Amino acid sequence: MGKYKIVDLFAGVGGLSYGFSQQDEFEIIMANEIEKDISKAYTLNHPDVNMINCDINELTEEVIKEAIGYNVIDIVVGGPPCQSYSTLGKRRMDDRANLFMQYKRVLGIIKPRAFVFENVTGILSMDKGKFFKNVQCEFEELGYNFKYQVLNAVDYSVPQQRERVILVGLLGENNYEYPAPTHGEGLKPYVTLKDAIGDLPVIKSAQSSENYDRDADNEFLKWVRKNSSDKLTEHAAPKNGEHLIRIMEALQDGQSKDDLPEDIRPKSGYGNTYAKLWWEKPSTTITRNFACPSSSRCIHPRDSRAMSIREGARLQSFLDNYRFYGSDSMKRLEIGNAVPPLLSVAIAKQMLKALEDMDKEE
Repeated sequence: MGKYKIVDLFAGVGGLSYGFSQQDEFEIIMANEIEKDISKAYTLNHPDVNMINCDINELTEEVIKEAIGYNVIDIVVGGPPCQSYSTLGKRRMDDRANLFMQYKRVLGIIKPRAFVFENVTGILSMDKGKFFKNVQCEFEELGYNFKYQVLNAVDYSVPQQRERVILVGLLGENNYEYPAPTHGEGLKPYVTLKDAIGDLPVIKSAQSSENYDRDADNEFLKWVRKNSSDKLTEHAAPKNGEHLIRIMEALQDGQSKDDLPEDIRPKSGYGNTYAKLWWEKPSTTITRNFACPSSSRCIHPRDSRAMSIREGARLQSFLDNYRFYGSDSMKRLEIGNAVPPLLSVAIAKQMLKALEDMDKEE
């Protein structure tokens, strides 16, 4: 039997694609991403995939059929941009939220056997739950039986607390079983910042390094460094002013601006801003602002500085040889919006089991 064929919508840099690409039984045929630089980053890491860089509204039936050729698509993966659903952003039905209907439209054209729809947990409560109920009705209209579950990436070897809704639909009986956690109470210990980035050398504001500090001496480091060279990339600390450096150096492990001396305490900002992460714990959820202490908890607990691009990628579980494209701010966007690859690996393995079981019954 041939490989199961996949189309990736709202593909980003390919975090969700990655898990499927690591299984020999899957082949990603086409991907769609609107942002030019992000689509280039995707192609750098998935060079054999037909990337269509355009607005999903422009994915007509003709364009899709030309892109997939004679391939019969088994799975569509992806989720619309999360900003409009996020509990951190504006809670309204805007144009971004309506991108779901475009996802449904493309799903109707391709008619895959299964789909994986990923998004932030805010989608469950948006418009007092009415929006998600509508999502369910739309998928049912296409003939899919679906189930959903909130998965936390930290439970799957990712050094970050990151909850996401994973909705899986199948034509016919839905036999998909969500992956069981591998880390947590009674299981393997959570991967901490020390585990995930402790091999990276100490650098201060505006400094950089191309050398690892030590060998890969734990399971996570062996994962992220398995295909990398001896040369470290993207490990440069943002340049900060003297006042911000003073603030970062005054904070202890896990402290925030409210713990600062009054003479240097910022007068504005939420409680989790100007805050250090914990060295012996997983990171909190990172966003595109993981190098901006005034916007999120992102101060390095050991080095008292904002995170480098490499450290942000590590907290998402991207391999060290995974490539990003564009300006530094664009690379942070690519990382902060991604599905953690290790979470996608767990999801993909379970999808493979579901499809193989379906084939046995046919």
